[in-house]
Amino acid sequence: MLKIHFLGTGTSQGIPVIGSTHPVCLSNNSKDKRLRVSVLIQWENTHLVIDCGPDFRQQMLRTDCIHLDGILFTHEHADHTAGLDDIRPYFFRQGDIPIYGSKRVIENLNLRFGYIFSSENKYPGAPSVEQNVIDAQTPFAFKNKTVTPIEVYHNTLSVLGFRIDNFCYLTDVKTIAEEEHQKLKNLDVLVLSALRTEPHPNHLNLDEALKMIEKIKPKKVYLTHISHLMGFHDEVSKDLPPNVFLAYDTLTVTSN
Repeated sequence: MLKIHFLGTGTSQGIPVIGSTHPVCLSNNSKDKRLRVSVLIQWENTHLVIDCGPDFRQQMLRTDCIHLDGILFTHEHADHTAGLDDIRPYFFRQGDIPIYGSKRVIENLNLRFGYIFSSENKYPGAPSVEQNVIDAQTPFAFKNKTVTPIEVYHNTLSVLGFRIDNFCYLTDVKTIAEEEHQKLKNLDVLVLSALRTEPHPNHLNLDEALKMIEKIKPKKVYLTHISHLMGFHDEVSKDLPPNVFLAYDTLTVTSN
């Protein structure tokens, strides 16, 4: 049994957007307040995070996670990676933190966080990581589970989603190749990005996400990476199919 904790469900600017007077940004409903997108997956004594964005510290303070076994990176955009320095408390307690990402993503992190990856004259207060390069074609072992990467496209940028058992996490999706759809059969829980109601060149909008869900046919779906332009959480939720839900920050679900 997997336990999935939604650390953040917002798009790159989060909700509320700084300085915005949009009604959703002014909402008092806690479900309309969204940090940058990420999940914590737990099973037995394992704690695995997907993406480590700029709200990572704040997100982890809302959990009871004091030991971090690894981080899976979907892609290199800042809203998914900018919190990497905040793994320091975990590093100080347990040593190098394993990270997993495509070759392109690992190279990008090396460039942007050189002080973390450097092996020469390393600043003693910096964290260190164990680098693991993965690719879309090769499942890999993590603890006692198999992680199957799923390649999706964020416009033309390759992004990795991840399937563990009958749970799958797909963010920043615009299209999925037919061969990757074969990896998405018999899902209990699918987390899928859906940015807003209007079309967007890089992301699924709500209608496109619902059409993709009809094709994949998972038992339950939780939508994430949500913009304020999607609308109010409670109002949008009323019009969704019975097995489709808007995720919200701090929501916890389970999957076999």
